[in-house]
Amino acid sequence: MRAAVCRGYGPPDVVEVRHVPMATAGPDDVLIRVVATSVSSGDARIRGANFPPGFGVLARTFLGITRPRQPILGMEVAGVVEAVGQAVSRFKPGDRVFAFSGIGMGCHAEFKVMRETAPIQLMPAGVSFEEAAVLSFGGTTALYFLRDVAKVKGGERVLINGASGSVGSAAVQLARHFGAHVTGLCSAANGDLVRSLGADAVIDYRAENFAARGEAWDVILDTVGSLSFPQCRPVLRPHGRLLLIAGGLGALLKAPVQSRLSGLIITGGTAPERCEDLAELKRIYELGAFRPVIDRCFPLERIADAHARVDTGRKVGNVVVLVGGPS
Repeated sequence: MRAAVCRGYGPPDVVEVRHVPMATAGPDDVLIRVVATSVSSGDARIRGANFPPGFGVLARTFLGITRPRQPILGMEVAGVVEAVGQAVSRFKPGDRVFAFSGIGMGCHAEFKVMRETAPIQLMPAGVSFEEAAVLSFGGTTALYFLRDVAKVKGGERVLINGASGSVGSAAVQLARHFGAHVTGLCSAANGDLVRSLGADAVIDYRAENFAARGEAWDVILDTVGSLSFPQCRPVLRPHGRLLLIAGGLGALLKAPVQSRLSGLIITGGTAPERCEDLAELKRIYELGAFRPVIDRCFPLERIADAHARVDTGRKVGNVVVLVGGPS
């Protein structure tokens, strides 16, 4: 089968399409014929070894010292079930599914094997393969931090930094779905998009300091890694929550002490990979409350260009990679 193989850490051209051994399903596995996948910011970070400050050594120890231990990147996928193991009961050949392999990666290939118990769901009604392929990365992250960590409630004020990105565009829609008043922090060029996703207000981060507006928020979600606790503390309401999902090691180590001293919640990290979260995203999609934003689509042969697009930092929403047809 064809797969995009990452030969080492470096620029986009370290990724090249090669023929690799065909994936096969074990007794408890589902074999997915990949129609579409994505190059996420997570994929680009791993490929380029561009980890948040302080995480370089830790990340390489886990992922691979000189090159990714898993050479086939890709964290999310949409496709058709090709085969199932004899113990599998949830899926059958021909099912249209979307899945999130997360840090297990391996989705930049013509076929992907996952356990039946992994985060796999039947595709929502009416969704395209391109959309389904990018429901998971941004959606699960936004869902976890807004619903489970911040426990956003109706009427609360939520500020989202990086509101036009994969996680940010999902967060705007989900926060709106939860009944919050949403402010998006993004460039002026992406303001109309962020408003169309449900933001009540938009701040151009290049033209205005959000902390000098005289406003306050219950939740600040930083998807970019450009905000700090000292910067945000004056504009967080009592019992406010600061979610540093792209924060460096230093910021995360300070967070417990800062939380204790301030009475606020300061936290970060990564979202878990859970089947029930994909089921919830599917439900919200079918309600019409969440639509993933697609920046561009690239064929698998041009996956290095997809990585380069993510590296610009200017993508809007998600970058899709088209691998094969549905049949």
